[in-house]
Amino acid sequence: MATNVKPLADRVVIKPLDSEKEVKKGGIIIPDTAKEKPQEGEVMEIGKGRQTDEGKLVPLEVKKGDRVLYGKYSGTEVTIGNDDFLIMRENDILAVVN
Repeated sequence: MATNVKPLADRVVIKPLDSEKEVKKGGIIIPDTAKEKPQEGEVMEIGKGRQTDEGKLVPLEVKKGDRVLYGKYSGTEVTIGNDDFLIMRENDILAVVN
């Protein structure tokens, strides 16, 4: 589980949401390596925030449980247990989905 990982500073741990089920037409199977990466996920853990040059702590705008959109190649992929996660900076998140 992501709860075993606490990101530092302005980083967040995101669980990518599974993309919709693929429809196989004509018996063609698309390998996992050729599929589009998901660009939507759920925030599982957040860091304490970014520290300014003056030493002030700026808290993160996202919170645990938020559904977010992020860039296609953002973050670092990690596997914790049997689950895949992304660790990225908050500024790599494009939007929060309501």
